[in-house]
Amino acid sequence: MSSRSARSRPSARAGEEDNMTISPIPKTRGYQQEMLDESIRRNIVIALDTGAGKTHIAVLRMKSEVERQSRKLCWFLVPTVALAHQQHRVISNSLPVNVGLISGANEPDQWKDIMLWERVVNDYGIVVTTHAVLLNALHHGYINLGRDVNLIVFDEAHHTRDKHPYNLIMKNFYFPLPPRPSGEARLTVPSDALVRPMILGLTASPIFGGDVEKAFREIEANLDCTIRAPLLHRAELAGFVHRPEFHHVTYAAPEYVLDGPPPAANLASLKDVVSSLDINNDPSVKSLRNKLQSLQPGSPEHIRTDQRLSRAIRKEDTYTHKGLRDFHRAADEICMELGTWAADWYIFTIIEQLQRPQNRLSEVVSTLSSAENRYLMDTIGRVETTQPSYDPQAIVVGCSDKVRALAETLLEQKTFFERFEEDYRGLVFVTRRDVVLALSELLRHHPQTAGRFQIGCLLGNSSDSRRHAFLDVTRHLLQKDSNTTLDEFRAGELDLIVATAVAEEGLDIQACCSVVRWDPPPNMVSWAQSRGRARQKRSVFVLMFQHDVGNQKIEEWRELEERMRQLYTQDRARTEPEDDGDEDNPRVFKSPTTGALLTLNSAIEHLNHFCAILPWSGRSAHQPIFDIFPLEFPPEWHSNGGDVLYPTGPFGCTVTLPLQVDASFRIFTTPEIHRSKMSARRHVAFEAYLTLYKKGLLNDHLLPLMSTLEPGRDDEVKQLLKEVEKRPGTERVTSQMDPWLPSLTERQAWWPSSTKKEVWWSSEIRIFGIPSMRLLTLRPLAQLTDDEMPVLHSMDHGSFRVHVHSEREPCNVDDDILNQARVYTRRILTPLYGTRLKWEKIDFAFLFLPWEPPTSSPWDERCAIYSENPTISAIPAQPLFARAEWFGNRFQHPHDVFIVSEIRRYGKLYRFLRWRMTPVTDKEREELVGRYDPDGVGGVDITYPLLEATPLRHRMNFLAPIPPEAKGDDAASQRPVLFLPQHAAIGLISSSDAQLALWAPSILRSLAMANTAIAMREACLRPSLGKAIMSLDLILEAITAPVAQEQSHYQRLEMLGDCVLKFLVSLNLLAEHRYWHEGYLARRKDHAVSNTSLAKAAMRKKLYLWIIRDRFSPRRWTPEYSSTLLEPALVGVYDSSVSERKRQDLSTKVLADVVEATIGAAYIHGSFDLATACINIFDVGFPLQPLVDRAEQMRSRAEDFNHYPIQLTAVEEIIGYNFERRSLLIEALTHASYQSDLSMVSYERMEFLGDAVLDMIVTDYLYHVPGKRYSPGQMHFRKMAVVNAHFLAAMCLRAHTTGEARMPYWTQNEGVQVQSNERRTYLWQCLLHSSVPVLDEQHIAFARWESPRGRQRIERDLEHGTSFPWAPLMALQAPKFLSDMVESILGAIFVDTHGSLDACRNMLVRLGVLQILERIVRDDVHVQDPISSLRIWAARRQETIEIHVPRRTATCTIRWDGFELLKVEEEWRGHASQEDARFAAAERALQLLKDPVSRLKALSRKLEQRLQYIIEEDIHGKHHCGVILGDIQILQMPMKGDEHDDMRRIVAVEALKRLEDPLWRLATYAAVRETEYEFVWDTEKGGEDEVPTCALFVGGIEVARKKKQTKRFVREEVERALAKRAMIIMDERDRLEAEECDEGAETIEVDMTLVEENNYGYDSPRASLG
Repeated sequence: MSSRSARSRPSARAGEEDNMTISPIPKTRGYQQEMLDESIRRNIVIALDTGAGKTHIAVLRMKSEVERQSRKLCWFLVPTVALAHQQHRVISNSLPVNVGLISGANEPDQWKDIMLWERVVNDYGIVVTTHAVLLNALHHGYINLGRDVNLIVFDEAHHTRDKHPYNLIMKNFYFPLPPRPSGEARLTVPSDALVRPMILGLTASPIFGGDVEKAFREIEANLDCTIRAPLLHRAELAGFVHRPEFHHVTYAAPEYVLDGPPPAANLASLKDVVSSLDINNDPSVKSLRNKLQSLQPGSPEHIRTDQRLSRAIRKEDTYTHKGLRDFHRAADEICMELGTWAADWYIFTIIEQLQRPQNRLSEVVSTLSSAENRYLMDTIGRVETTQPSYDPQAIVVGCSDKVRALAETLLEQKTFFERFEEDYRGLVFVTRRDVVLALSELLRHHPQTAGRFQIGCLLGNSSDSRRHAFLDVTRHLLQKDSNTTLDEFRAGELDLIVATAVAEEGLDIQACCSVVRWDPPPNMVSWAQSRGRARQKRSVFVLMFQHDVGNQKIEEWRELEERMRQLYTQDRARTEPEDDGDEDNPRVFKSPTTGALLTLNSAIEHLNHFCAILPWSGRSAHQPIFDIFPLEFPPEWHSNGGDVLYPTGPFGCTVTLPLQVDASFRIFTTPEIHRSKMSARRHVAFEAYLTLYKKGLLNDHLLPLMSTLEPGRDDEVKQLLKEVEKRPGTERVTSQMDPWLPSLTERQAWWPSSTKKEVWWSSEIRIFGIPSMRLLTLRPLAQLTDDEMPVLHSMDHGSFRVHVHSEREPCNVDDDILNQARVYTRRILTPLYGTRLKWEKIDFAFLFLPWEPPTSSPWDERCAIYSENPTISAIPAQPLFARAEWFGNRFQHPHDVFIVSEIRRYGKLYRFLRWRMTPVTDKEREELVGRYDPDGVGGVDITYPLLEATPLRHRMNFLAPIPPEAKGDDAASQRPVLFLPQHAAIGLISSSDAQLALWAPSILRSLAMANTAIAMREACLRPSLGKAIMSLDLILEAITAPVAQEQSHYQRLEMLGDCVLKFLVSLNLLAEHRYWHEGYLARRKDHAVSNTSLAKAAMRKKLYLWIIRDRFSPRRWTPEYSSTLLEPALVGVYDSSVSERKRQDLSTKVLADVVEATIGAAYIHGSFDLATACINIFDVGFPLQPLVDRAEQMRSRAEDFNHYPIQLTAVEEIIGYNFERRSLLIEALTHASYQSDLSMVSYERMEFLGDAVLDMIVTDYLYHVPGKRYSPGQMHFRKMAVVNAHFLAAMCLRAHTTGEARMPYWTQNEGVQVQSNERRTYLWQCLLHSSVPVLDEQHIAFARWESPRGRQRIERDLEHGTSFPWAPLMALQAPKFLSDMVESILGAIFVDTHGSLDACRNMLVRLGVLQILERIVRDDVHVQDPISSLRIWAARRQETIEIHVPRRTATCTIRWDGFELLKVEEEWRGHASQEDARFAAAERALQLLKDPVSRLKALSRKLEQRLQYIIEEDIHGKHHCGVILGDIQILQMPMKGDEHDDMRRIVAVEALKRLEDPLWRLATYAAVRETEYEFVWDTEKGGEDEVPTCALFVGGIEVARKKKQTKRFVREEVERALAKRAMIIMDERDRLEAEECDEGAETIEVDMTLVEENNYGYDSPRASLG
């Protein structure tokens, strides 16, 4: 790893900076300094009582290491997460270094990244972690103790024994390292030396078991340390450590004994129910019996099920039976220890928790079948319970003598400490979690303690398996979490905590006045640790015993403690323990590249993790199945009974991995040679995991692929780990290719080195009706075919093609010809574009010149005369424009004029019609006066002839086709205009030249785009694709960004190309990696097709040079000049020599989109073969092979079997296809739970392929729908309607085949008869699985399908509805495996047919999928889901919609700007019912809001105003309908017809228009307050330009102001937005003024219910509704 940077910065958690205040280190005591000095000289375990400052010594020890500027870490290890946070806080506050914190609580998966671990090592001086974190990091080679760590501190070091992670760290990773020198020399070891780190242990009780010497020997040997305590400063130590005064309290033995006649009513009922249970009635036993009958005898699953059934019956350990027995045992023990009241309370409370509508049980266990759940709840329901009385006397009577003794002890000690005016803090240690809950509840209500103590509970995380099955519901009885409880205890809000052993060790709990052991300490460590919590002066440590029990144990512990003290206070040599031969045949595998270690102790954990992350669609994650041999029970013991002789060894084991793993390495066996079952499991797990590594399913860190990154690959966008980037990035690139100006490289190649003279290429342009033109360019134009020539669309000439023929070699043009071309180009461009040209600048990058030398024309003569008389004829500001009066007189008013301009209206151009001699009409005279004398000052002298012209057409982009509705400009815009010649100008340009000038920008734009596309085609695509290359039109569409605003751009092709890319990548990955499961495949695919990967590919190919992203604006068009050449134009993207003006920020998404669009174009042009070749150009990380080859590669792996399941024939009938390789269909139908045939993998790989096939078929259809040309968004919504899991599950539930079932029967009259019945076999019934929960889910889903809300409604809406039935489909709550079946079968058909999409389409037709898609397209069915539609509805109106579903409920509330619009309550059926409620509520909300009558009613409720419809009939018999809201009449309208509902609907529409219009609302507001408002428009300085500004004044006061930075805007929209903003301000002002008024004062009441709403655009005249 790289050398670490300076660490003298504020401490932080790993990955973040947390600027903490560094507290001064307390003064070191003498005994602490003594221990510190000794820890520097050698490895020691410091044995000091709790409160003596062990952590302070460790902080000083780490401080000394950091100050030596070691490049290695100090690692502080703790056994628990809570202790990790506590010690991290202490160290961070004490030392000015970076302190990292890593624990399982802060997302451990993020630490499976080698780059993050390297950053930890480089950036932190001290790391605090739990032991498991460091052990995992060592196992996977992320951390090397010898290379990276200089000091390890073991907190609570007495745990270092046996299989504890502390001991495994030392045994597997510390001792194999070279030893460190002893004494002072160990501090001088070079920082890069690979040696053992130094060790410091901390403990208050270095002992376990009853043999002190043996415990010391083992701990010292395991930690390579000596256990030490201060020798020189014992007296000082005694002054700081306050040993509590020992008391013991005795109590009478309980009257009730376990399993005796229950004295409590609830307990008696519970016992009766539990006693009456019969294990054979348990659904899990019945299920095992049924399953056993369906399995082939002798198969592994048959043997496994037989053993499970025998074990369940012998031990009665089914979920229900074991859980109820545990429940009864817990209540029994509570009754014995606490009394009848506590037992009744406990039973009543637990059953109440379980019987809630959303019972807590499902949060604890999710694998329970519905039958087991019903059985459990029915059994619980038979327990007759009553809530215990909280009457004080009843509580006292129902308490045991032990509770009485505890209450008296607590009161006595509290009184004692209060006598000294000291705050009381007490701890009561209890062994059982259940007793903690019951005892705390009892003390809160016991008359002696109620009100005297503020009581909290502290529980650890139970490791008892039964807790995770049944009694873990007790965790919901805790009122507060442990952190809150501890914080309140420290703050004094709580003064008594009832706790389990979690409070004994390590946690920073306030020093207590008294500690009471409700149960005797189980061992010496517990004795010492719990006693250490009582460390205040005068503190008391109390043990509770029955009479005459326990005194002997106390004396034994005192003797052990004294012996322990003697040992660690002696200066003695360390002794080595005896080797106990713990493991037979230990095995270790070490990765040769990373040093990651696989051991027998870690193998099972690793294998479980590998299986757990496999993709799954059931209720629980996958896990390996271990089968121990010899068998525990004889075969069929569950039926035959008899004695059981449990095997004692040796043992063997077989492990079976999930079906996602290939059959060739799915089963592993170790022989019966191991002395324990655990040893057999470890060896077989080791062999299995090592094989997974050899098969390439693990990386060099011995982790599953994609759960870590390869070293040095962080530059590749977190390769294979993150599925897609979370935000669009940008790349700094050079600007797009300039099609007119040559690059530096091209200039060096083309221009003569001696003269550096420009080289020109010539092209001939032929346009209908215009003489041929020569176009000279500084770059050669591409050779275009006839079909590729530019097409122009003109109102006057229709659509026509411009023919451009380019020469392949440079042309020889002398300076005279170039000068003629430059002058001619300026001459034809100036009249139309002169406002943006500089007259003296003629170095155009392209030049026009007539192809044939022109003969003298009238315009040449006119221009010459114009030049000879500049003072008379010319207009200074308008070159090549002559005064119209002079021009007409001089040239006899010619009629071949084309351009007319108004002198004083410079820039406005008109097209000449005629010189008019006829008198003007009165209206025309009025218009002339208005134009030339608007103020009526001097009058207008109209002389003839007048000039008559029309404005030049607004349409200047001749590349855009003319839409049918715009075949003619608006008549008003083309109405002739009259000009006085003395105020007008004539453009000196012929009609043919003017027409060329008009069309020139469009022609040049078309040629520029073609040149760019052809350059991209030749440089990027041609070398790989050759003659199969795509057409110019497709490439142009693929490289044109939407920002260019061309007629076609890449978005449609991008969506198609994205689908083609995913399809081909999925296919190739599946064929290439036959052992990869779906999880690996999906992540690898996501990386290959991610925007970042594609953008990097685009950057490598310099695709940014050819992306057309400049916008063509003919009305602001300016010609390009050769003098703008910059150095250089075509160089590497990161070349610093590129001018910053040539660089642009280009979105990585745009780069990726162009890659996908290019792939889409290749697919359109040459199907999948050309698309595959195109993808290989951009390199997605692995080479793609042709589709047919890959399909054949997968097909060849399919095996043939002798026997096939009978379901296959039914499936083939349903889908209308008969498989040639039927094993492919078996794979497609095999669920991961299936155990009957282990030779197949489960369907996930086929489903992965089928998903891509389905997307490809649907997207291809939508792209090519005739006459639609859907946008990407429209395609996406329609595609999602038929590829989502809910719809596919419905198709699966519907699909079936019909057969005839013939059954013989006998009647007395007719004898034997045969009855024929129709029998349906459904597709979902053909799934191969071995799971009761899966069977349960199948039947439940089918029942919902057959319900009234299911099939009938869904099919009706699909066939005839106007909207897609999202809510009914969601209501099915169908399990995912139903939709997976459809996709996996599609994948199987694709492989079996050698890659035929047509065969897959036929299956979709057979299931009805494509017919529904065609109907969606044909009838334009609304396909947006209701939630998206609702949010879009709100966003368009700038309003907010909140959809809220409380946790663990199926109730959905929809709020409209904070107002509750509606609430939908569904039956709770798990998490899926929440989605059902969301969709149902959204659908109803849409119906309500889109109906004007309903929305108006909702709006009135929102405003809290009464809504009235007034329908009246006038004297003429005509109806009038009005709307009154509150006291304000919104409107009244005359109506046609007499249907009241129709009238209400019509008037509701009009009323909503007003109520939701802020301008109307502002007007109403002002009218009610009898004030005025005004919008005032002005301009303000904004940079170099003047920007328009609008201000709103109400009552003469400016309320709001808005600037418009854009040049184009609609004034009314600006004023509407300003009114909305102003109303918010004024409403808030009114509200504040109303609050200040006295209650009796007369004021205008303003309904403020919509103050918030105006932030989102709900525009109602709220102020007028008071």
